[in-house]
Amino acid sequence: MPKRPDGYLRAFGMSAGQITSEIQSLEKKFGLELLDTKRERVAKKTESYDQFESDLRKEAADMAELYEVFYCLENSIRRLVSAMLLEAEGATWWDSKRINEDRIRRPCNDRWRKELDHGVTPRSDKLIDYTTFGELSLLITDNWDLFETVFTSKKAVSRISAELNLLRGPIAHCNPTDELEKERLALAVKSWFLIQS
Repeated sequence: MPKRPDGYLRAFGMSAGQITSEIQSLEKKFGLELLDTKRERVAKKTESYDQFESDLRKEAADMAELYEVFYCLENSIRRLVSAMLLEAEGATWWDSKRINEDRIRRPCNDRWRKELDHGVTPRSDKLIDYTTFGELSLLITDNWDLFETVFTSKKAVSRISAELNLLRGPIAHCNPTDELEKERLALAVKSWFLIQS
């Protein structure tokens, strides 16, 4: 029995924590939704649509984590490429000879123009934000003289980028990914960081 005045409160808090942990284990083991966690509160936006089955909501919640990984990875690569080219070429780096007109600049401009022509808010005022994952890889390998101090191997950049691009497809196009592909993605992302000097 607790001797301090706040002992009962502490004991209650510890018990509640243990119970919560056990419930979360059961949720994971049996695919249940028993607790109102922050992740579930965010996911409840879809619950106002009765047409969405609960299994689709669960798949979406599972896939959201993978989307977050790719969002961070792709945008961190954009930032790296932008910083390196800005340092090398100055503020007008996008218009420099380092950006291939046919393979990168024109397709990005076309994507920007398409958004503008459709009356949607452009995603960015920077054309680098219109690059695909594959184009980001080309920006690195096309400008290897700048990036050889950042990465250990040009071939590794190409190979791992190709693998990541392949794994990105189901995530970007709203298809479920099985456990093997989730593990493959985790390894590919780790490999990406391992090839950085």
